[in-house]
Amino acid sequence: MTDTLTRPRPLTARSLPLKTLWADTLTVFWGDWLDLRVRIPQVASSGLVSPLIYILAFGLGLGSAIDQVSTPPAGDTYLEFILPGMVALSSMVISFGGTTFSICGDRLFTKTFEEMLLYPVHPLALHLGKMLAGIVRGLMTASSVILVAVLFTGRVWSFINPLFLLLVVLNCAVFAGLGVIVGLNVKSLESVGLFNNFLIVPMSFLGGTFFDPTMLPPALKVIVYLLPLTYTTIGLRAAAYQPLAEFPWYTIPILLVVAIGLALVGAQQFSSQQD
Repeated sequence: MTDTLTRPRPLTARSLPLKTLWADTLTVFWGDWLDLRVRIPQVASSGLVSPLIYILAFGLGLGSAIDQVSTPPAGDTYLEFILPGMVALSSMVISFGGTTFSICGDRLFTKTFEEMLLYPVHPLALHLGKMLAGIVRGLMTASSVILVAVLFTGRVWSFINPLFLLLVVLNCAVFAGLGVIVGLNVKSLESVGLFNNFLIVPMSFLGGTFFDPTMLPPALKVIVYLLPLTYTTIGLRAAAYQPLAEFPWYTIPILLVVAIGLALVGAQQFSSQQD
């Protein structure tokens, strides 16, 4: 008889009630939340160091020189220009890293991942539950950066409005979903470092956080606009500083499609996971 832990579970349930899927998702999420809730200050501050360094070095240091010779395309100063990108950057790093290391820890060290595979829930619910925990992690850190942005600019509504917050949630969903997939496939923590060095770090600088993507040469635009962080940064910047009539609405469906695509891939991974 095939072992329960190694038997692929079907992903093709024709009609999974939405209520059941949501209940199963919350069941999976609750296991992570019990651990997460006692570390809220740690999680909220863990992704704040890099954005603060960038704000001080680029926004206040380099930005003071840039402001003397040019006007940013959004915001009144270069510091204001990069602040939405810092929110996008921090939510990306923590959503991806926290989710990846959480799954890797369960798989490779505590060996509790096998117990989760025995849950009588749909593979999509397993992915969504882990992704939801990653979204919460990202929102905690993003909230800290938003607070810093408000303190530096005094623009409360610019950084706390429904459109801005929706984009932050979608960004967290994209990179938490990516973190689930990476966490399910890596064989060691060193492999996680490779993904971070060759994917997350380059995206941090190429995702439009420090520059306006529309000003790039066509060849570089192709690369930059392939990165989901670019659409988050563009959307957040517009939601913070531009009139609603000028908002790039295409950013929302693009991020939503990427998040859904990653969810389907993650569900397929869970359905055939053999840990």
